[in-house]
Amino acid sequence: MDFNMKKLASDAGIFFTRAVQFTEEKFGQAEKTELDANFENLLARADSTKNWTEKILRQTEVLLQPNPSARVEEFLYEKLDRKVPSRVTNGELLAQYMAEAASELGPTTPYGKTLIKVAEAEKRLGAAERDFIHMASINFLTPLRNFLEGDWKTISKERRLLQNRRLDLDACKARLKKAKAAEAKATTVPDFQETRPRNYILSASASAAEQELRVAQTEFDRQAEVTRLLLEGISSTHVNHLRCLHEFVESQTTYYAQCYRHMLDLQKQLGSSQGAIFPGTFVGTTEPASPPLSSTSPTTTAATMPVGPSVAGLAPPGEAALRLEEVAPPASGTRKARVLYDYEAADSSELALLADELITVYSLPGMDPDWLIGERGNKKGKVPVTYLELLS
Repeated sequence: MDFNMKKLASDAGIFFTRAVQFTEEKFGQAEKTELDANFENLLARADSTKNWTEKILRQTEVLLQPNPSARVEEFLYEKLDRKVPSRVTNGELLAQYMAEAASELGPTTPYGKTLIKVAEAEKRLGAAERDFIHMASINFLTPLRNFLEGDWKTISKERRLLQNRRLDLDACKARLKKAKAAEAKATTVPDFQETRPRNYILSASASAAEQELRVAQTEFDRQAEVTRLLLEGISSTHVNHLRCLHEFVESQTTYYAQCYRHMLDLQKQLGSSQGAIFPGTFVGTTEPASPPLSSTSPTTTAATMPVGPSVAGLAPPGEAALRLEEVAPPASGTRKARVLYDYEAADSSELALLADELITVYSLPGMDPDWLIGERGNKKGKVPVTYLELLS
Protein backbone atom coordinates (compact mmCIF):
# COMPACT_ATOMS: atom_id res chain seq x y z
CA MET A 1 0.00 0.00 0.00
CA ASP A 2 2.87 2.36 0.89
CA PHE A 3 4.52 1.59 -2.45
CA ASN A 4 1.35 2.40 -4.35
CA MET A 5 0.89 5.65 -2.48
CA LYS A 6 4.46 6.65 -3.19
CA LYS A 7 4.05 5.85 -6.88
CA LEU A 8 0.80 7.77 -6.98
CA ALA A 9 2.44 10.78 -5.33
CA SER A 10 5.39 10.54 -7.74
CA ASP A 11 3.13 10.36 -10.79
CA ALA A 12 1.12 13.31 -9.50
CA GLY A 13 4.31 15.31 -9.03
CA ILE A 14 5.49 14.51 -12.58
CA PHE A 15 2.11 15.42 -14.02
CA PHE A 16 2.10 18.72 -12.10
CA THR A 17 5.63 19.56 -13.28
CA ARG A 18 4.69 18.89 -16.89
CA ALA A 19 1.52 20.95 -16.57
CA VAL A 20 3.47 23.90 -15.14
CA GLN A 21 6.09 23.65 -17.86
CA PHE A 22 3.45 23.43 -20.62
CA THR A 23 1.55 26.44 -19.22
CA GLU A 24 4.69 28.57 -18.92
CA GLU A 25 5.63 27.71 -22.51
CA LYS A 26 2.22 28.81 -23.73
CA PHE A 27 2.60 32.15 -21.95
CA GLY A 28 6.18 32.56 -23.13
CA GLN A 29 7.62 32.32 -19.64
CA ALA A 30 9.72 29.20 -20.26
CA GLU A 31 12.10 28.02 -22.97
CA LYS A 32 11.09 25.14 -25.23
CA THR A 33 13.36 22.59 -26.85
CA GLU A 34 12.73 22.77 -30.59
CA LEU A 35 12.91 19.75 -32.84
CA ASP A 36 15.06 19.90 -35.97
CA ALA A 37 13.49 20.93 -39.30
CA ASN A 38 13.64 17.42 -40.76
CA PHE A 39 11.77 16.02 -37.78
CA GLU A 40 9.10 18.72 -38.07
CA ASN A 41 8.69 17.90 -41.78
CA LEU A 42 8.21 14.24 -40.92
CA LEU A 43 5.54 15.17 -38.38
CA ALA A 44 3.70 17.40 -40.87
CA ARG A 45 3.88 14.68 -43.55
CA ALA A 46 2.49 12.09 -41.15
CA ASP A 47 -0.38 14.37 -40.08
CA SER A 48 -1.24 15.12 -43.70
CA THR A 49 -1.20 11.40 -44.57
CA LYS A 50 -3.52 10.60 -41.68
CA ASN A 51 -5.99 13.40 -42.49
CA TRP A 52 -6.26 12.60 -46.19
CA THR A 53 -6.45 8.87 -45.55
CA GLU A 54 -9.47 9.48 -43.30
CA LYS A 55 -11.17 11.64 -45.95
CA ILE A 56 -10.50 9.18 -48.78
CA LEU A 57 -11.71 6.29 -46.62
CA ARG A 58 -14.97 8.03 -45.67
CA GLN A 59 -15.75 9.14 -49.22
CA THR A 60 -14.99 5.69 -50.66
CA GLU A 61 -17.42 4.23 -48.12
CA VAL A 62 -20.04 6.72 -49.34
CA LEU A 63 -19.33 5.70 -52.94
CA LEU A 64 -19.71 2.00 -52.19
CA GLN A 65 -22.69 2.42 -49.83
CA PRO A 66 -24.61 5.70 -50.35
CA ASN A 67 -27.16 4.80 -47.64
CA PRO A 68 -25.91 6.34 -44.34
CA SER A 69 -28.10 4.05 -42.23
CA ALA A 70 -26.60 0.99 -43.87
CA ARG A 71 -23.09 2.36 -43.27
CA VAL A 72 -23.84 2.87 -39.57
CA GLU A 73 -25.23 -0.66 -39.34
CA GLU A 74 -22.13 -2.13 -40.97
CA PHE A 75 -19.91 -0.07 -38.63
CA LEU A 76 -21.72 -1.42 -35.57
CA TYR A 77 -21.42 -5.00 -36.79
CA GLU A 78 -17.67 -4.53 -37.31
CA LYS A 79 -17.20 -3.03 -33.84
CA LEU A 80 -19.16 -5.89 -32.29
CA ASP A 81 -16.99 -8.33 -34.28
CA ARG A 82 -20.03 -9.86 -35.94
CA LYS A 83 -20.56 -10.83 -39.55
CA VAL A 84 -22.31 -8.16 -41.61
CA PRO A 85 -25.56 -9.59 -42.98
CA SER A 86 -25.86 -9.95 -46.73
CA ARG A 87 -27.79 -7.08 -48.27
CA VAL A 88 -29.35 -7.04 -51.75
CA THR A 89 -28.14 -4.27 -54.04
CA ASN A 90 -30.47 -1.71 -55.56
CA GLY A 91 -30.14 -3.36 -58.95
CA GLU A 92 -31.10 -6.76 -57.58
CA LEU A 93 -34.09 -5.24 -55.76
CA LEU A 94 -35.23 -3.54 -58.96
CA ALA A 95 -34.85 -6.84 -60.83
CA GLN A 96 -37.02 -8.55 -58.23
CA TYR A 97 -39.78 -5.94 -58.59
CA MET A 98 -39.68 -6.15 -62.39
CA ALA A 99 -39.87 -9.95 -62.34
CA GLU A 100 -42.84 -9.87 -59.96
CA ALA A 101 -44.53 -7.23 -62.11
CA ALA A 102 -44.05 -9.35 -65.23
CA SER A 103 -45.48 -12.39 -63.46
CA GLU A 104 -48.59 -10.48 -62.42
CA LEU A 105 -49.13 -8.43 -65.59
CA GLY A 106 -48.51 -11.35 -67.92
CA PRO A 107 -45.12 -12.81 -68.82
CA THR A 108 -46.26 -13.57 -72.38
CA THR A 109 -47.30 -10.01 -73.18
CA PRO A 110 -44.82 -7.68 -74.93
CA TYR A 111 -44.55 -5.57 -71.77
CA GLY A 112 -44.08 -8.62 -69.57
CA LYS A 113 -41.41 -10.11 -71.83
CA THR A 114 -39.51 -6.83 -71.81
CA LEU A 115 -39.78 -6.58 -68.03
CA ILE A 116 -38.28 -10.05 -67.72
CA LYS A 117 -35.36 -9.17 -70.01
CA VAL A 118 -34.63 -5.92 -68.17
CA ALA A 119 -34.96 -7.72 -64.81
CA GLU A 120 -32.33 -10.26 -65.85
CA ALA A 121 -29.98 -7.47 -66.90
CA GLU A 122 -30.54 -5.53 -63.67
CA LYS A 123 -29.87 -8.70 -61.69
CA ARG A 124 -26.54 -9.13 -63.47
CA LEU A 125 -25.73 -5.46 -62.81
CA GLY A 126 -26.52 -5.94 -59.13
CA ALA A 127 -24.28 -9.01 -58.94
CA ALA A 128 -21.45 -7.07 -60.61
CA GLU A 129 -21.92 -4.25 -58.12
CA ARG A 130 -21.79 -6.70 -55.23
CA ASP A 131 -18.50 -8.15 -56.51
CA PHE A 132 -17.06 -4.66 -56.98
CA ILE A 133 -17.99 -3.61 -53.43
CA HIS A 134 -16.47 -6.80 -52.03
CA MET A 135 -13.20 -6.42 -53.92
CA ALA A 136 -12.91 -2.70 -53.14
CA SER A 137 -13.48 -3.35 -49.45
CA ILE A 138 -10.78 -6.00 -49.30
CA ASN A 139 -8.17 -4.42 -51.56
CA PHE A 140 -8.64 -0.73 -50.72
CA LEU A 141 -10.70 0.05 -47.60
CA THR A 142 -9.16 -2.60 -45.35
CA PRO A 143 -5.53 -1.42 -45.81
CA LEU A 144 -6.57 2.19 -45.14
CA ARG A 145 -8.39 1.17 -41.95
CA ASN A 146 -5.43 -0.95 -40.85
CA PHE A 147 -3.16 2.08 -41.15
CA LEU A 148 -5.49 4.35 -39.14
CA GLU A 149 -6.26 1.77 -36.46
CA GLY A 150 -2.79 0.23 -36.26
CA ASP A 151 0.24 2.17 -37.46
CA TRP A 152 -1.21 5.61 -36.76
CA LYS A 153 -2.21 4.72 -33.20
CA THR A 154 1.36 3.54 -32.55
CA ILE A 155 2.76 6.76 -34.01
CA SER A 156 0.36 8.87 -31.92
CA LYS A 157 1.33 7.01 -28.74
CA GLU A 158 5.05 7.52 -29.34
CA ARG A 159 4.50 11.19 -30.19
CA ARG A 160 2.68 11.76 -26.90
CA LEU A 161 5.51 10.01 -25.07
CA LEU A 162 8.04 12.21 -26.88
CA GLN A 163 6.07 15.30 -25.86
CA ASN A 164 6.22 14.19 -22.21
CA ARG A 165 9.94 13.53 -22.48
CA ARG A 166 10.46 17.00 -23.90
CA LEU A 167 8.47 18.62 -21.09
CA ASP A 168 10.55 16.70 -18.54
CA LEU A 169 13.75 17.79 -20.27
CA ASP A 170 12.76 21.45 -20.35
CA ALA A 171 11.63 21.31 -16.71
CA CYS A 172 15.06 19.93 -15.77
CA LYS A 173 16.74 22.70 -17.74
CA ALA A 174 14.65 25.27 -15.89
CA ARG A 175 15.53 23.76 -12.49
CA LEU A 176 19.23 23.68 -13.33
CA LYS A 177 19.11 27.27 -14.49
CA LYS A 178 17.52 28.36 -11.21
CA ALA A 179 20.02 26.31 -9.17
CA LYS A 180 22.96 27.83 -11.05
CA ALA A 181 21.57 31.31 -10.55
CA ALA A 182 21.10 30.73 -6.80
CA GLU A 183 24.60 29.29 -6.49
CA ALA A 184 26.14 32.21 -8.36
CA LYS A 185 24.28 34.67 -6.14
CA ALA A 186 25.49 32.92 -3.00
CA THR A 187 29.12 33.23 -4.06
CA THR A 188 28.82 37.02 -3.94
CA VAL A 189 28.02 36.91 -0.19
CA PRO A 190 31.11 37.33 2.13
CA ASP A 191 32.55 34.03 3.28
CA PHE A 192 31.29 33.99 6.85
CA GLN A 193 31.01 30.84 8.84
CA GLU A 194 27.20 30.78 8.81
CA THR A 195 26.99 30.95 4.99
CA ARG A 196 29.01 27.81 4.32
CA PRO A 197 26.21 25.27 5.00
CA ARG A 198 23.88 27.17 2.68
CA ASN A 199 26.50 27.28 -0.08
CA TYR A 200 27.06 23.53 0.29
CA ILE A 201 23.32 22.88 -0.07
CA LEU A 202 23.06 25.08 -3.17
CA SER A 203 26.03 23.34 -4.76
CA ALA A 204 24.52 19.92 -4.07
CA SER A 205 21.20 21.07 -5.53
CA ALA A 206 22.92 22.21 -8.72
CA SER A 207 24.74 18.88 -9.03
CA ALA A 208 21.49 16.95 -8.60
CA ALA A 209 19.81 19.13 -11.24
CA GLU A 210 22.67 18.43 -13.65
CA GLN A 211 22.28 14.69 -13.09
CA GLU A 212 18.51 14.87 -13.68
CA LEU A 213 19.15 16.85 -16.86
CA ARG A 214 21.52 14.21 -18.22
CA VAL A 215 19.00 11.45 -17.56
CA ALA A 216 16.15 13.49 -19.11
CA GLN A 217 18.28 14.30 -22.16
CA THR A 218 19.12 10.62 -22.68
CA GLU A 219 15.47 9.57 -22.45
CA PHE A 220 14.41 12.36 -24.80
CA ASP A 221 17.04 11.43 -27.41
CA ARG A 222 16.06 7.76 -27.25
CA GLN A 223 12.36 8.55 -27.64
CA ALA A 224 13.04 11.01 -30.47
CA GLU A 225 14.90 8.30 -32.40
CA VAL A 226 12.06 5.80 -31.93
CA THR A 227 9.50 8.35 -33.11
CA ARG A 228 11.67 9.34 -36.07
CA LEU A 229 11.88 5.74 -37.29
CA LEU A 230 8.09 5.40 -37.12
CA LEU A 231 7.58 8.67 -39.00
CA GLU A 232 10.01 7.62 -41.72
CA GLY A 233 7.88 4.49 -42.16
CA ILE A 234 5.17 6.73 -43.68
CA SER A 235 7.02 6.36 -46.99
CA SER A 236 6.33 2.61 -46.90
CA THR A 237 2.70 3.40 -46.10
CA HIS A 238 2.48 5.55 -49.23
CA VAL A 239 3.87 2.70 -51.34
CA ASN A 240 1.32 0.29 -49.88
CA HIS A 241 -1.56 2.73 -50.43
CA LEU A 242 -0.39 3.29 -54.00
CA ARG A 243 -0.60 -0.44 -54.71
CA CYS A 244 -4.06 -0.56 -53.13
CA LEU A 245 -5.16 2.39 -55.25
CA HIS A 246 -4.13 0.56 -58.43
CA GLU A 247 -6.13 -2.47 -57.33
CA PHE A 248 -9.14 -0.27 -56.62
CA VAL A 249 -8.95 1.22 -60.13
CA GLU A 250 -8.68 -2.26 -61.62
CA SER A 251 -11.78 -3.38 -59.72
CA GLN A 252 -13.69 -0.30 -60.81
CA THR A 253 -12.63 -0.75 -64.42
CA THR A 254 -13.77 -4.37 -64.41
CA TYR A 255 -17.08 -3.37 -62.83
CA TYR A 256 -17.89 -0.69 -65.40
CA ALA A 257 -16.80 -2.94 -68.28
CA GLN A 258 -19.19 -5.64 -67.04
CA CYS A 259 -22.00 -3.09 -66.74
CA TYR A 260 -21.35 -1.90 -70.27
CA ARG A 261 -21.46 -5.42 -71.67
CA HIS A 262 -24.67 -6.26 -69.81
CA MET A 263 -26.40 -3.09 -71.02
CA LEU A 264 -25.15 -3.58 -74.57
CA ASP A 265 -26.61 -7.09 -74.61
CA LEU A 266 -29.87 -5.77 -73.20
CA GLN A 267 -30.01 -3.01 -75.79
CA LYS A 268 -29.56 -5.53 -78.59
CA GLN A 269 -32.27 -7.78 -77.13
CA LEU A 270 -34.72 -4.91 -76.81
CA GLY A 271 -33.83 -3.65 -80.28
CA SER A 272 -34.48 -7.01 -81.91
CA SER A 273 -37.76 -7.44 -80.03
CA GLN A 274 -38.90 -3.89 -80.80
CA GLY A 275 -39.01 -4.62 -84.51
CA ALA A 276 -41.18 -7.68 -83.89
CA ILE A 277 -43.54 -5.84 -81.56
CA PHE A 278 -43.87 -2.68 -83.64
CA PRO A 279 -43.59 -3.59 -87.35
CA GLY A 280 -42.42 -0.76 -89.57
CA THR A 281 -40.31 0.89 -86.90
CA PHE A 282 -36.57 0.97 -86.88
CA VAL A 283 -34.23 -1.00 -84.75
CA GLY A 284 -32.79 1.21 -82.03
CA THR A 285 -33.87 3.30 -79.11
CA THR A 286 -36.25 6.23 -79.38
CA GLU A 287 -34.91 7.83 -76.21
CA PRO A 288 -31.78 9.98 -76.05
CA ALA A 289 -28.76 7.83 -75.40
CA SER A 290 -25.27 8.71 -74.26
CA PRO A 291 -22.62 8.85 -76.96
CA PRO A 292 -20.34 5.83 -77.31
CA LEU A 293 -17.22 5.70 -75.18
CA SER A 294 -14.24 7.17 -76.98
CA SER A 295 -11.58 5.31 -75.04
CA THR A 296 -11.23 2.37 -72.74
CA SER A 297 -8.96 1.26 -69.96
CA PRO A 298 -5.98 -0.91 -70.91
CA THR A 299 -7.60 -3.75 -68.98
CA THR A 300 -10.67 -3.76 -71.21
CA THR A 301 -10.22 -5.11 -74.70
CA ALA A 302 -11.89 -4.39 -77.95
CA ALA A 303 -14.23 -7.28 -77.24
CA THR A 304 -16.05 -5.18 -74.66
CA MET A 305 -16.34 -2.01 -76.75
CA PRO A 306 -17.51 -1.44 -80.34
CA VAL A 307 -14.44 -1.08 -82.50
CA GLY A 308 -16.04 0.90 -85.26
CA PRO A 309 -19.04 1.17 -87.55
CA SER A 310 -19.81 -1.60 -89.97
CA VAL A 311 -22.60 -2.09 -92.45
CA ALA A 312 -23.14 -5.63 -93.62
CA GLY A 313 -23.32 -6.09 -97.38
CA LEU A 314 -21.66 -2.76 -98.22
CA ALA A 315 -18.34 -2.31 -99.96
CA PRO A 316 -15.27 -0.52 -98.57
CA PRO A 317 -15.68 3.16 -97.66
CA GLY A 318 -14.78 4.59 -101.04
CA GLU A 319 -17.16 2.32 -102.94
CA ALA A 320 -19.84 2.46 -100.23
CA ALA A 321 -20.15 6.22 -100.64
CA LEU A 322 -20.77 5.82 -104.37
CA ARG A 323 -23.27 3.04 -103.89
CA LEU A 324 -25.14 4.93 -101.17
CA GLU A 325 -25.62 7.86 -103.54
CA GLU A 326 -27.13 5.48 -106.07
CA VAL A 327 -29.46 3.80 -103.58
CA ALA A 328 -32.95 5.32 -103.53
CA PRO A 329 -34.77 5.53 -100.20
CA PRO A 330 -37.54 2.97 -99.70
CA ALA A 331 -41.05 3.97 -100.68
CA SER A 332 -42.16 3.54 -97.05
CA GLY A 333 -40.23 3.50 -93.82
CA THR A 334 -38.40 6.82 -93.94
CA ARG A 335 -38.56 8.83 -90.75
CA LYS A 336 -37.48 12.16 -89.38
CA ALA A 337 -34.88 12.17 -86.63
CA ARG A 338 -33.39 14.84 -84.41
CA VAL A 339 -29.63 14.72 -83.82
CA LEU A 340 -28.73 14.54 -80.14
CA TYR A 341 -24.97 15.12 -80.32
CA ASP A 342 -22.40 16.38 -82.79
CA TYR A 343 -20.88 13.54 -84.78
CA GLU A 344 -17.77 13.72 -86.95
CA ALA A 345 -17.79 11.32 -89.89
CA ALA A 346 -15.02 8.71 -89.69
CA ASP A 347 -14.87 8.25 -93.50
CA SER A 348 -16.68 9.21 -96.69
CA SER A 349 -19.40 6.59 -96.15
CA GLU A 350 -20.66 8.38 -93.03
CA LEU A 351 -22.64 11.59 -92.64
CA ALA A 352 -21.39 14.29 -90.28
CA LEU A 353 -24.06 15.49 -87.84
CA LEU A 354 -24.74 18.64 -85.84
CA ALA A 355 -26.71 18.62 -82.60
CA ASP A 356 -30.45 19.52 -82.88
CA GLU A 357 -30.60 19.33 -86.69
CA LEU A 358 -33.36 17.30 -88.40
CA ILE A 359 -32.50 14.63 -90.98
CA THR A 360 -34.34 11.89 -92.84
CA VAL A 361 -33.31 8.33 -91.96
CA TYR A 362 -34.12 4.85 -93.21
CA SER A 363 -32.70 1.36 -93.10
CA LEU A 364 -31.34 -0.93 -95.81
CA PRO A 365 -31.54 -4.72 -95.87
CA GLY A 366 -28.60 -6.38 -94.13
CA MET A 367 -27.50 -3.25 -92.27
CA ASP A 368 -26.06 -3.30 -88.77
CA PRO A 369 -29.00 -2.46 -86.44
CA ASP A 370 -26.84 0.16 -84.72
CA TRP A 371 -26.64 2.22 -87.94
CA LEU A 372 -29.10 3.91 -90.33
CA ILE A 373 -28.86 5.78 -93.62
CA GLY A 374 -29.26 9.53 -93.11
CA GLU A 375 -30.07 12.20 -95.70
CA ARG A 376 -29.61 15.95 -95.48
CA GLY A 377 -30.32 17.72 -98.75
CA ASN A 378 -28.09 16.12 -101.38
CA LYS A 379 -25.83 14.49 -98.81
CA LYS A 380 -26.29 10.89 -97.75
CA GLY A 381 -24.35 8.56 -95.44
CA LYS A 382 -24.40 6.20 -92.50
CA VAL A 383 -25.34 7.62 -89.07
CA PRO A 384 -25.23 5.90 -85.63
CA VAL A 385 -28.62 5.25 -84.04
CA THR A 386 -27.41 6.29 -80.60
CA TYR A 387 -26.95 9.85 -81.83
CA LEU A 388 -30.57 10.14 -82.97
CA GLU A 389 -34.01 10.67 -81.54
CA LEU A 390 -36.57 9.25 -83.98
CA LEU A 391 -39.56 11.56 -84.31
CA SER A 392 -41.94 10.08 -86.83
